[in-house]
Amino acid sequence: MSEKATTSGGLTADERAAVKERAKELRAQEKAGKNREAGTKAVLEAIAKLDASDKALAEGLHRIVSEVAPDLVPKTYYGMPGYANADGKIVVFIQPAGKFKTRYSTVGFEHPANLDDGDMWPTAFALLAITPQTEKRLSDLVKAAVS
Repeated sequence: MSEKATTSGGLTADERAAVKERAKELRAQEKAGKNREAGTKAVLEAIAKLDASDKALAEGLHRIVSEVAPDLVPKTYYGMPGYANADGKIVVFIQPAGKFKTRYSTVGFEHPANLDDGDMWPTAFALLAITPQTEKRLSDLVKAAVS
């Protein structure tokens, strides 16, 4: 079966693997609670497994979140580096391009992020490189998300 082929449940093999990874994460997170040290270790391990370009992006986001939103707790989210609020809800995460074999990585913001802007606003951003411009934009978005 090709990686793009769907299974009987309508999920691709990659999507099915992500769901299994998420179930495993939830069990581990339940044991660890909201432990920052355990979360940081899991996120750094997830980043270490990435290819060079995805790793650079994930390391950049990790540094940005650590600097501008130190109250967010690192934790993995479907095997991806993510950062949660005090309630344990993911606020921001990075979906590496290699995870689903897409042409760009995505920085996503979940429902707890305070990015509301009228009746419509973006919640995901394609990311190809950490440059001074993208670093500033990500810093501003993360700050807004936790304000």
